[in-house]
Amino acid sequence: MISNFLSILRKEFTGYNKTKLIKDLMAGVTVAAVALPLALAFGVSSGASAASGMITAIIAGVVISALSGAFFQISGPTGAMAAILISVVAKYGMNGVFLATLMAGIILLLAGIFKLGILGNIIPSSVITGFTSGIAIIIALGQVNNFFGSSSTGTSVIQQIKSYFTNGFSIHLPTLAIGLFVVLFMIFLPKKWTAVVPASLLSIIITTAFVMISKIDVPTVGAIPTSLIGDDRLALGAITPDMAKNLLSPAISIAVLGMIESLLCGASASKMTGSPIDNNQELVAQGIGNIILPFFGGIPATAAIARSSVAIKSGAVTRLTGIFHALFLLLSMFLFAPLMSNIPLSALAGVLMVTAWRMNDWENIHYLFKHRLRAGEIKFSLTMLATVTLDLSMAILLGTLFAIIHFIIKSAQIDINIEEVEPQRMNMKSETTTSNWHVVYVTGPLFFMSIDFLREKLKEIPDNHHIIFSLRGVPHLDVTASRALLDFYQDETEKGRNIIFASMNPSVQIQLKKAGFEQPTDRQVVYPSVDKFLTVLL
Repeated sequence: MISNFLSILRKEFTGYNKTKLIKDLMAGVTVAAVALPLALAFGVSSGASAASGMITAIIAGVVISALSGAFFQISGPTGAMAAILISVVAKYGMNGVFLATLMAGIILLLAGIFKLGILGNIIPSSVITGFTSGIAIIIALGQVNNFFGSSSTGTSVIQQIKSYFTNGFSIHLPTLAIGLFVVLFMIFLPKKWTAVVPASLLSIIITTAFVMISKIDVPTVGAIPTSLIGDDRLALGAITPDMAKNLLSPAISIAVLGMIESLLCGASASKMTGSPIDNNQELVAQGIGNIILPFFGGIPATAAIARSSVAIKSGAVTRLTGIFHALFLLLSMFLFAPLMSNIPLSALAGVLMVTAWRMNDWENIHYLFKHRLRAGEIKFSLTMLATVTLDLSMAILLGTLFAIIHFIIKSAQIDINIEEVEPQRMNMKSETTTSNWHVVYVTGPLFFMSIDFLREKLKEIPDNHHIIFSLRGVPHLDVTASRALLDFYQDETEKGRNIIFASMNPSVQIQLKKAGFEQPTDRQVVYPSVDKFLTVLL
């Protein structure tokens, strides 16, 4: 794995020069401008602090970018992670978040070492789309308090919504006005301006300046430390076995989400650049980064498609773009910490509201419902609802499980055609030889759910007629099907019927042999095609 990583680096930096360095530097500045408001916002929305978001973006930007499986991956705090962390913070405090992050990092590291990067390919696209939409809903609902200046109780989004009906829903107009301004500003700012300065950053600057000048009383981010080591960080002495046991489930959720987000980001960015990504190396990088982050006071990080796409579009050439973006964030923290402490929380909430809306895969959602792809619609809706109401890893599990069950049911619907042998097709003169022969054409996989259908169809053939199985359309057999075919063959040949197997794929023939099928010594029962057998027969 180390030699493979060194090979990636050699290929990436071959021919590196001053021109490419300037490209990486400028791309890093652009990505930092996009990442700054998001780092602050996701830090706050996770239940931690804006400082934790900044620390995460900086450490992840250096460590994970340096070790990544591709040059274009930009990592940091994300909205999806914030959706998990809210409940962890409420139950276990920040030390629980730090421990869960460490445990998730170990899981990701092991996943990369044992080459489990392929697991990201088994999750259907409609499940991922529903999962993303569910996270978007959680992010948006989680910012209602900051956006409207209201308050709620409960550790989950559902509990918070219920508390609005029981405790009332109050609105602080200045807070709401700032949030609405940010939302409208980000929506209607001309694209030619956003190409120069990100709308999110510009809206944060404007609202912060307004709050500082007008002295308006609205909740703000608060003090931003000018140190990479946060005051609140992982305390190993406070960890107990029970705490680690209780945090195993959240840690797995964080690891699964980190794997999904990072690999999806890599797949999307890989299409944009035409450059491949080493999934296993990416998981190793994510694992090491998340192991280190808690000791600095950071929260979980993953690769983020928004920042990665900005890096690509800004002309990034190597992974130095990610490192430069982290260094610019560090510089901004040192220089502008006093100003950033005055950022209104409702402004960050507005940024997150728009981000939540935009993170939905609207193109895929529209495609599913426009073409009325029922299975895709169910997978999307089920996963989205489960994400909002249940554990995030459970949502992925339910969506994927439904997809597997649906696939199995569809696979069980095999096609079986039974035809009498017609000698005239082969210019045969005698009909008496073939009048009691039938060909059974089977198309589709034969396994435990489809073999009963084959049994029922075979009953349509008279008991004194012989059978030719044409298995060209059968890609594979399972143990149940191969055993059923073997039993049928043995039972019917004992009754004096001739059973012939024709046009079998090699894998099907091997499976039958493993099940105990043996070619008789006195006659041939396996033929390369139906025609070959009939030629021999006649």
